[in-house]
Amino acid sequence: MDKNSIGINAGRVWQLLSAENKQWEYEELKRELKISDRELNTAIGWLAREDKIQFYEDKSAHKDYLYLETNNFFG
Repeated sequence: MDKNSIGINAGRVWQLLSAENKQWEYEELKRELKISDRELNTAIGWLAREDKIQFYEDKSAHKDYLYLETNNFFG
């Protein structure tokens, strides 16, 4: 795995999150994108570092979700 493949997978995650406009469980993302845990984790890390995704924990259901955070700057 190299930076290029991580960036490609991050783009795929980004496209899926932005197209569906919903909160995704980790396993749903992995299944939909057909990538390994390692590939998904590095893609999530890339997007998290760029503040492009947010995480939500549903404590009552013991589940974590990922969703797109749109940062709009007006100036």
